[in-house]
Amino acid sequence: MTRGEARTRLEALGLQADAVAALLAHFEDAERRGKTGHGLSRVAWLETLELEASARPVRLLAEDGFERWDGNGALGYLVLEEIVRATLASPPQHTRVVVAQRCFPTGVLGYWVRRLAEGGLVAALTATSPRRLSHPDGGPPLTGTNPLAIAIPSSDGQSVVADVSMGAVTHGDVLAGEASPEELVPFGGEQSHKAFALAVGLELFVSSLAGPEHGAVLLVARPEHDPVRAFRALAEGLRLPGN
Repeated sequence: MTRGEARTRLEALGLQADAVAALLAHFEDAERRGKTGHGLSRVAWLETLELEASARPVRLLAEDGFERWDGNGALGYLVLEEIVRATLASPPQHTRVVVAQRCFPTGVLGYWVRRLAEGGLVAALTATSPRRLSHPDGGPPLTGTNPLAIAIPSSDGQSVVADVSMGAVTHGDVLAGEASPEELVPFGGEQSHKAFALAVGLELFVSSLAGPEHGAVLLVARPEHDPVRAFRALAEGLRLPGN
């Protein structure tokens, strides 16, 4: 799908120009990084959802150390877009926890924390998704793939960004035809109980703060040190997360 076709189809969903631009920026970044399951192919998936095209997120509570947002019917992409913009415009004095309730789908979490790191903030973000991972011993799906993304800024401008889903493949890979639904299991093979345990922990962590619907929890902080440059020197010649 070309960018022009994607724009036309997003506009046909009734999305406003700023929302279309935000979605395209996210999808194109995913394409550049080889995450095609989260790229322009997602437009066709969005067309299958019941969208409230004019909906916008609402910030319910704003303190320096804590914020609560309600998706208010908006796509999770647009909820996180608004949160990232607001956080960069008014960063915390030290640390802030941001809870987003009714926030789905959230896309590539590394995209959001990378932007925060480029703005000079340490960031960690996790989000829940539909139940797709079963227990390693089998049975019905119990948790989402529940990714976790962490970004650390550096004075050399090269942030380290780690973004890991708890699935051996992503739902985006399945949607893009790059993996089968049967492959969507906790990663790790014989050690998959570890990924499942982390998926459960993130599922309940987010749900305890954001409520019963899908949500996201973001931690942002001003860094006190710059460990990235020394770590890059230690790992010279090796690919680090986010490169």
